Amino acid sequence: MNATVVRRTAGVAGLVLVTAVAYLGFWPVPAEPVSWPAPIPPGYVGAHAVNTRLSGLRRIGIGNEFGPEHIAIGPGGKLYAAMTSGNLLRMDADGGNRQIFANTGGRVLGFDFDANGRMIAADAMKGLLAIDADGEVSLLTDRVTANDPIGYANSIVVSPDGTVYFTQSSARFLPAEWGGTLEASVLDIIEQAASGRVLAYDPATGSTRIVARGLSFANGIALSSDGRSLFVNETGRYRVWKIDRDAKDLDVRGGSSQARVLLDNLPGYPDNLMRGRGGRIWVGCSGRAIRRRIRSPNGRSCERCCCGCRDPSCRPVNYTGTSSPSMRMAG
Repeated sequence: MNATVVRRTAGVAGLVLVTAVAYLGFWPVPAEPVSWPAPIPPGYVGAHAVNTRLSGLRRIGIGNEFGPEHIAIGPGGKLYAAMTSGNLLRMDADGGNRQIFANTGGRVLGFDFDANGRMIAADAMKGLLAIDADGEVSLLTDRVTANDPIGYANSIVVSPDGTVYFTQSSARFLPAEWGGTLEASVLDIIEQAASGRVLAYDPATGSTRIVARGLSFANGIALSSDGRSLFVNETGRYRVWKIDRDAKDLDVRGGSSQARVLLDNLPGYPDNLMRGRGGRIWVGCSGRAIRRRIRSPNGRSCERCCCGCRDPSCRPVNYTGTSSPSMRMAG
């Protein structure tokens, strides 16, 4: 190859490189970051010190499925779990007799059961769904008003009076538009626009109202033992709120007696929240702020924790799990 050819090749390569850099430099970024002074993560100290309280775990297999985002005991003592595939699995409490109960065609992130035994599911792609005993799926709502869609339904709790309370993680980044729930959640938490909301669906009227807004990725939700308050994860800011269930379109950022931070500056991102025995509220957490590296059976490293609190005074505890394709339950 002579010098002229070498120079031409180098010139073309340089032009391609400059063009690529220019393109990437002006590539539109969907997130419009909002300034937020994040607190320094406390780490595994104090109430979050590493312990072995959940050491007696047993693994429940889920076959070829992946991503059990939520689990709960339903009618007849059956265990239900929502998978990335859109499948909802039903099985015995020990994992036996596993079968596909239903498929929503979307991604269920949370569910609960009403007084009639129907599953009420928050589907990030579809909205709020009802699933009967035969696995038939029907839409309850996918919008607050005609011009206000619910594009990232996440977690849910059904109150004794039938009202369905659920979270909309983000009004900015919808999984159906941004490649999935993970991609949308990352964009939302990076941006910190706090567009997450708590919504309430009235089955008697079919109407949906806003309970609270201004949450950075609203996630898990549970009722207090007296039924008057809602516990809500604000994943993007590592905290759990206590919100009056009767609040109406309350902006939690404005300061109100109807909403207060119950747990702040957790050592990880709170993800999912549900009631256990004796009034205890369990909060699943994940994130590098609580980094404790372990090895799962497939050799990959991962980090997990679990925070537990007893209503009304919360007492976090830790748990380290694995990323293998199974569910782990306290024994």
